[in-house]
Amino acid sequence: MTSTTPMKTRKAPGGRSFSSRNPTTIGAIGLVLIAVLLWSAFNAQKLPIIGGGTIYYAAFSEAAGIKPNDEVRIAGVKVGLVTGVALDGDHVKITFRVKQAYVGNESTAAIKIKTLLGAKFLAINPVGGSRLKAGSQIPLTRTVAPYDIYPTFQQLTNTVEAIDKEQLAKSFQVLSQSFDNTPADVKIAITGLSKLSSTFASRDAALRSLLAKTKSVSGVLADRDTQITQLITDGGLLLDELNSRKDAIQTLLENTAVVSAQLSGLVADNNADLKPALDQLNAVLAILNQNKDSLARGLQLIAPYYRLFTNVTGNGRWFSGYVRNATIGDLTISGFTPGAD
Repeated sequence: MTSTTPMKTRKAPGGRSFSSRNPTTIGAIGLVLIAVLLWSAFNAQKLPIIGGGTIYYAAFSEAAGIKPNDEVRIAGVKVGLVTGVALDGDHVKITFRVKQAYVGNESTAAIKIKTLLGAKFLAINPVGGSRLKAGSQIPLTRTVAPYDIYPTFQQLTNTVEAIDKEQLAKSFQVLSQSFDNTPADVKIAITGLSKLSSTFASRDAALRSLLAKTKSVSGVLADRDTQITQLITDGGLLLDELNSRKDAIQTLLENTAVVSAQLSGLVADNNADLKPALDQLNAVLAILNQNKDSLARGLQLIAPYYRLFTNVTGNGRWFSGYVRNATIGDLTISGFTPGAD
């Protein structure tokens, strides 16, 4: 006899099986969990436990060109990033994050120039007997913003371009005429101003071109910020290498000085022997110089002789030659008779 055991259904901790629950509710809960996980992944640095450090604030009179993702440094070492720059009333509120670094309750902050072309970083001077609480703000009295000259030049360019040069010249001329009956010194000063204005007006195109080129050069330098920074860095590395090899260079120079002294002593010790030899050599050179034309002519004439001599003696241990249209009769040379076998 065969017995049949009924299949058991696994139940959830609440007593109901998952298959009997509402799938819409389960799907909604799953979507919420996925959304929470995605938000946590994209905002991991903002989480209090696994985040990227402690958030602080600093009040500045102006932003001075600093922007989010700029570095935060303590004693020149990067310890965090700027996360936000916003206007807060009559000042600028900078949000920054510091990781694994001490920030004291009396710390000061300053916006400093990172590169020659305007990149900035936030410098923190961590002073104080206790740690600054998370979320606290460094007040305006303990922050310093630098003076940025690049926007000033841009504003100057725009302001000068907007000036009506001809109208300015007319204004100075009217002013000069108004002071016509004034003392001579005042009249001379106003006349000079009028001439100066006329000069600027007559060179309006040149001034505009100069300002435009200045702006263009500034733009090119700003675009090549990285290259200029790398150039300065490489120059620093070169100076460091020269400094590290200072002892070797110093030793080389000292040895060179010693060799020079030895050579000077050698020449001084052998001056009596060298002078007659050099005098004789100079005499020989003088004779050769006087007869250089004869020597050149002799070399020119001796060349054919050596060529013919080589042809005669170059075939073996005998002399060989050829004479055209010559008839040899009974001639015996070294036991040899022409025509004999």
